[in-house]
Amino acid sequence: MQALRVLGLVALLALIVGAIGGKVAALAMLFAGLLAMLAWQLFNLQRLVEWMHAPRGVSLPAGVGIWAHVFYDLDRRSRTSADLRERLTAALDRFHEASQAMPDGVLYLSANDRIEWLNRKAEQQFGIDGRRDHGAQVTTLVREPEFVRFLQGGDHAEPLVLHSTRRAGLTLLVQVVPFGDKQKMVVSRDVSQLEKLETMRRDFIANVSHELRTPLTVVTGFLETLIDGRDDFTPEDVTHFLQLALEQSLRMQALIEDLLALSALETGAPAAVEERVDVAALVHSIAEDTRLLSNGRHEIEADIDVRAGCATLLGSEKELRSAFANLASNAVRYTPAGGRIRLSWSCADGRGEFAVEDNGIGIAADDIPRLTERFYRVDRGRSRETGGTGLGLAIVKHILSRHQAELRIASAPGEGSRFSACFPASRLESALPALRS
Repeated sequence: MQALRVLGLVALLALIVGAIGGKVAALAMLFAGLLAMLAWQLFNLQRLVEWMHAPRGVSLPAGVGIWAHVFYDLDRRSRTSADLRERLTAALDRFHEASQAMPDGVLYLSANDRIEWLNRKAEQQFGIDGRRDHGAQVTTLVREPEFVRFLQGGDHAEPLVLHSTRRAGLTLLVQVVPFGDKQKMVVSRDVSQLEKLETMRRDFIANVSHELRTPLTVVTGFLETLIDGRDDFTPEDVTHFLQLALEQSLRMQALIEDLLALSALETGAPAAVEERVDVAALVHSIAEDTRLLSNGRHEIEADIDVRAGCATLLGSEKELRSAFANLASNAVRYTPAGGRIRLSWSCADGRGEFAVEDNGIGIAADDIPRLTERFYRVDRGRSRETGGTGLGLAIVKHILSRHQAELRIASAPGEGSRFSACFPASRLESALPALRS
């Protein structure tokens, strides 16, 4: 409307000039007016173009007339668009942050399986660098035949259990979710620990079955023999068979007791009432029990630090006795006759340590990390012959954990072994008054 009014004003001026100066003057006035209008429009268009090329955030120039409305509408639309862009950017940033915080790997692929985005967990699990490998074909980076076949296959209803060939022990549960325009979201979860636990569960059931089956078979065999031929055996033979059956029954009883103890420790049973334990008396008692178990076959000594601040330990005497006795009895089992076994209690650098050293057969370095596994034995035959259940060190580990202590093992084949339980300063006598206050 404003442009029409200006055009009408120019025409009116041209008529007035034409009435005074003639047609030529009127045409000149009309042409001059139109030229001025065109120049004004071009001037404002130039200002608009300069604003469009200016850095973001520069205000629109002020306008007059219709250009004031044009500039105002453009400015309003620009601010609305900027606000929307900021909100979308913030939402995208929050989404990326949430994806980065996820415990699972997230990988976005284009229609042709090129990497569009992935979180840190996916980088770790697949060995991909998000910045360097952006836009790369994922199958050229993750060269796992199972993964490639699964990704390129059409059926993604069931997840893929992927055993990595690049990282030993890594097992991923991979799920592909199609979205958008033939894009894919790959979600990966590290199930290595779950698979390990499942394997341990299967092994545990198999081991328990085996450990119980053997003595049960022996007991059943002796009883069947006695029943079938009770008139053919002397009283001495019957007593011998019953004694052997009793030994196997006691072995099963010991195994069941250890299983119950281990189950209580692993399921987070309430800790026993803690008390001030006289370590010197405890170690002396265990040394005597060890001598009885050895029956004179070994040289056994006890070295106990009774200095002030070291003679008392805060904990459950029953549990500590079980842990220390397990370590001592293992030394007797795996040290040949004539060997030496040394039990010690000492304090140094604010920590207390109970140790059992022997000059027995020793343990290979590969076996040491697995010694605390249930039913793991370095020498199965020797352990069974001496009455071991295969659960002792597993029990020791859990008991020490409940006392914030650490089990340390040093050994070499043919050079003997040293098992030590290291307790923190907070469990020693010098820290007990502070704990009670």
